[in-house]
Amino acid sequence: MNAKLSHKIKTVEELARSIGPRPRARTVIMCHGMFDIVHPGHLRHLMYAKEKADILVASITADHHGTKGPFRPYVPQELRASNLAALEVVDYVLIDQNPTPVENIRTLQPDYFAKGYEYCAEGIPPKTQEEMAALESYGGEMVFTPGDVVYSSSALLDMHAPKLSLEKLLALMDSEGVSFEALLRALRSASDLKVHVVGDTIVDGYSHCSLLGGAPKSPTFSVKHERTDLFAGGAAVVARHLKSAGAQVSFATVLGEDPLKDFVVEEMRAAGVEFMPLVDRTRPTTYKERFLADGYKMLQVDRVDNRTISDKDLHQLCEGLGASSAHIVIFSDFRHGMFNRNTIGKLTREIPQSALKVADSQVSNRWGNILDFADFDLLTPNEREARFALADQDSGVRPLALELFRQSRCRNLILKLGERGLITYRSPGNEPREFFILDSFVERLTDPIGAGDALLAYASLALAQSGNIVIASILGSVAAAIACERQGNVPVTPGETEERIRSLEKTAQYA
Repeated sequence: MNAKLSHKIKTVEELARSIGPRPRARTVIMCHGMFDIVHPGHLRHLMYAKEKADILVASITADHHGTKGPFRPYVPQELRASNLAALEVVDYVLIDQNPTPVENIRTLQPDYFAKGYEYCAEGIPPKTQEEMAALESYGGEMVFTPGDVVYSSSALLDMHAPKLSLEKLLALMDSEGVSFEALLRALRSASDLKVHVVGDTIVDGYSHCSLLGGAPKSPTFSVKHERTDLFAGGAAVVARHLKSAGAQVSFATVLGEDPLKDFVVEEMRAAGVEFMPLVDRTRPTTYKERFLADGYKMLQVDRVDNRTISDKDLHQLCEGLGASSAHIVIFSDFRHGMFNRNTIGKLTREIPQSALKVADSQVSNRWGNILDFADFDLLTPNEREARFALADQDSGVRPLALELFRQSRCRNLILKLGERGLITYRSPGNEPREFFILDSFVERLTDPIGAGDALLAYASLALAQSGNIVIASILGSVAAAIACERQGNVPVTPGETEERIRSLEKTAQYA
């Protein structure tokens, strides 16, 4: 919150003391709304209201009551409050934590309450009637402002939503008391942490080709193979991200007996990860090969065996967990055989009691359910996985995230929204807020595959080190952005992350 404007932004108790009880020497008029994008219609409404009284109070709907669309409000409440406080015509701003302004009308007893002309043009809506009844109970009056020019925040956002990722970040950090230095401290403290990763390894292949043309007798592309780049992905890149960040990492997975197994073993050795592979001669190492021409993905071929792992392998994984002294245990689930309803409970029971429990279930086009990981400290699914788990294709992302948060009984939920960023829910309750949203920090999208793994790794480390899910969400989001800006599963380094944070801080200072 802008320090120069903070004197205008009041709690309802502070505002009641500032304006005093009725009858007052100076009259008070109150306006209420979302004020998501402040436009000329809002300005005319506020200026007309100010002409009717000495003091203008602008009341805004809190984020958790926003219902106008799946990603509304677009601007978080602290930033919306600052935007209104910056207007000379507005004397005070109130963030209303109630679903309607009726309760604060009764508490503050403004002399007037201003509504737009649209609320009386075709009959008085029921909610407006409730507001009028609250005013009449003590002698207040409803005022309808002229409606000669009508604008819609929703329409403006649909046409072209402004890029406010930095402004939203700064508003969140300010309201939570998080500094850029706190972000850097959390980033630099990973070396104190031991992490044990259990999960499905995926070898990602990028086969670069040049397009020769179409086959003459069938609708088939003809390409010339140039090269194939291999990356150790899935849970393997989660382990590499963690190690790159400076943590002490052990990693347990199941591989086939094939050359790709040797590739993964060498990658883990080179990264310095303590590797504990279980080799199953009856299954291949999971391999996903993408064929690209001129930078475009033409085809993906998956070589997988999604049968559940053997009881012997499960027993060894459980033993490894039980013997671990890790501060963090991460289950990286891609549903390629290691995790299912039978194995998850047994593995979870072996996690050391003092360890931070984290899970990510990337089900893609397979069966799987993030709700299988109940009572964890942190879950990081994406929107599609949340909708799959809840059998819900219709709800907006905020109620979707809230329902997943409740049903999973997790302490913290980061719901990944792709190019729209993320929404985080946390326990306990809503002080200062139960949830918050971060926009994506991606500057130039190259390859989104693996972004969630980078977020999982850096958010887990930051949460374990700081105990602060706001810091964890920011660092995870920054790491995910860096991962998106290059092709293939390449570990994100602390240096890259610090550089991006410094860049955000520098831009904020300019702003």
